[in-house]
Amino acid sequence: MQDKQTHTPLGPAAAFGLLCLVAVSWGLTWPVNKAILSYAPPIWAVALRYVLATLFMLPITWSLGRLRFPPRHDIPVVLSIGSLHMVMFGVLCSFGLLYVSAGRSVLVAYTTPLWVFPFARIVLGEPLTASRLAALALGLSGLAILVNPLALDWADRNVLIGHGLILLAAILWASSIVYARLHKWTSSPFDLLIWQCGFACLVLCPFAFLVEGPLVMQVDGHLVFLLVFSSAIGTVLPFWALNTVNQSLPATTTAIGLLGVPVIGVLSSFAFGERATVATVLAMVLIVTGISIGALGGRKR
Repeated sequence: MQDKQTHTPLGPAAAFGLLCLVAVSWGLTWPVNKAILSYAPPIWAVALRYVLATLFMLPITWSLGRLRFPPRHDIPVVLSIGSLHMVMFGVLCSFGLLYVSAGRSVLVAYTTPLWVFPFARIVLGEPLTASRLAALALGLSGLAILVNPLALDWADRNVLIGHGLILLAAILWASSIVYARLHKWTSSPFDLLIWQCGFACLVLCPFAFLVEGPLVMQVDGHLVFLLVFSSAIGTVLPFWALNTVNQSLPATTTAIGLLGVPVIGVLSSFAFGERATVATVLAMVLIVTGISIGALGGRKR
């Protein structure tokens, strides 16, 4: 009886509040993850994040009596989120960061709604309502202003590879969002999170060793802070919240809400010395307006 209560879908207001929490935590995490890359190579940086997230979750789930193997019915959602989002999205974005700046990377990565909409329409049958189309148009217009494809050096092969890897990451994440909405959850998102992180560790650590060799890095207080923030605030918290939201809101509404991540990412970059421009402010206005319209449309559904 208790298990059924833990994974009962939330009301629209609570779900949208969690979606805002996801946007803030992931938005703040992008500059943190960029800083970690100065200590560790890209794949190891992702692997460390999930190792610490698993270690962080272990005593919590144990003390709450929630550490139990997921039922067979939930194994597919553990594998889909663990592989598509945690492993593939993380690794592809890390490799993309070798060729593309962190600021542009987060913006390209969050073209995810562009891919969620057709997937959700085909797989879930979610209607493309006027409010969702308007929200998508506003949000992607804001992203287009920020990314500015006309500024790309299309003759640079590395630039094209980097953007292609990050776009592929966005498509894989969109697939994960749609599947999480389609899946009939038996366990709560909280109970499955440690297994998703653990699966990511089992894949990422050997992969990092094979591609990048043994991990060698200088550990100091700054790195410890970055890793703790990235694993706890940037991984455990938003993944739990997003999995909960995926049960409670349409996939299209969730995708629109995630457009807030690059907004927070851009705002946090101002704190690190980047200057605001007219294009940046205009883009943020469009994205925030799109999020508002999409959220209202999802609540009326």
